[in-house]
Amino acid sequence: MKEPERPIFVVGCPRSGTTMLQLMLHAHPRIAIPPETRFLMAAYDARSDFGDLAQEANRLALARWIVDRKKTRFADLGLDGQQVVDEIVAGPPTLGSALGIVLRAYAARFGKPRWGDKRPGYFQRIPALLRMFPDAQVVQLIRDGRDCVASLKEMDWYKQDSLHALSTWVESTELGERAARTLGPDSYHRMYYERLISDPEKELSGLCTFLGEEFDPAMCEPGEVAAVAVPGRKTWHLRTHDEVTTARSGTWRTRLTAAEIALCETVAGDLLREHGYEVSGGTRLDRGDHGRYRRVAAHRRLAARKRDVLDLLRRRTEPSEVASRLC
Repeated sequence: MKEPERPIFVVGCPRSGTTMLQLMLHAHPRIAIPPETRFLMAAYDARSDFGDLAQEANRLALARWIVDRKKTRFADLGLDGQQVVDEIVAGPPTLGSALGIVLRAYAARFGKPRWGDKRPGYFQRIPALLRMFPDAQVVQLIRDGRDCVASLKEMDWYKQDSLHALSTWVESTELGERAARTLGPDSYHRMYYERLISDPEKELSGLCTFLGEEFDPAMCEPGEVAAVAVPGRKTWHLRTHDEVTTARSGTWRTRLTAAEIALCETVAGDLLREHGYEVSGGTRLDRGDHGRYRRVAAHRRLAARKRDVLDLLRRRTEPSEVASRLC
C-alpha cells in the first residue's frame, strides 16, 4: 500500500519571506501550497462547536462553515465549493481529514499530489498542526530580525510598533528552536532567507532532500507562479512577481532608526548571533525602551500560556478525533 503524501507547512515571522518560499514550493511539479487560508486554526479552536463528526449533518455544517464564510478566504483557492462540501461530507469523520480535503483539492486543481499550507502565524500553533496532521513536515524560514522589524513597520496592515514586531520575531525564532528539538530532522527543516536568495538552487535542493522530492529548476523562478498563487489584493507581495534578488537584504541599516537598531541588538543580540547575524553594536538602548519591550514580551508570553491552557481544556471535551485519516 502506498504511503500517503506528507503535508507541508511553512512557518516563520511575518515578512520573513514565507510567501516567496510558498511560491517556490508551488512551482514544484508535485507540490501545491495555496494563498494564506484562515480556516485551519479557526476550525481547530472551534472544533467543539461542530459536534461529533461521525454524524453526517455535523460534517456538512463544518464544510459549509469553511466554504461559505468570507473570513476563511476559501474563495482565494479557486475551487468548486459544492464539490469540496460533498468530499468533506463523504470523507473520514475527523477535523484534520476535513481540512486536509480542502488543501488536497487545491493541489488537485493543479494536478499535484502533495499539499500543505503557509501562514507565518503557524509558528505559534505547531503542536496543533501536528495533532491534525501527525505526519506533517514543517519548514521554518528565518530572516534577520532587524529586516523583519523594518519591513513590518512599513506595512499598512500592521498596526503595532517596533517593540511588538521584534517580540514577534523573537517568539517565532524561539518556538522554531523548540519545534526543531521536538520534531527532529525528518519532520522539521530550518532555512534562512539570506541564504535562500543568495543561492536558491542550493537551498531549495536541500529543502527537496528533506521533503523526499527531486529538485526542479522551476522552483528558482517563483515569480512565474505568483499570478495564480498570490491574490491580487495583496499589494504588499508585489515583489514576489519579480526575480529573486538580494536587494532588500540588510536594508535595516537605513530603514530603522538608531533607537530601533539598539532595541533589536540589545534585546535579541544573542539570538541574532546564534543564527549567524552580526550585531553592529551601535547606539545604546534607552532604559525606557527596554522596559517597554519587556512588558510587551511578557504580555505575549502570557497570551501564549493562556492559549495553551485553553487548548488543553478543549481537548478534554473534544467531540471527535482531530487527526487526519486521509490516504
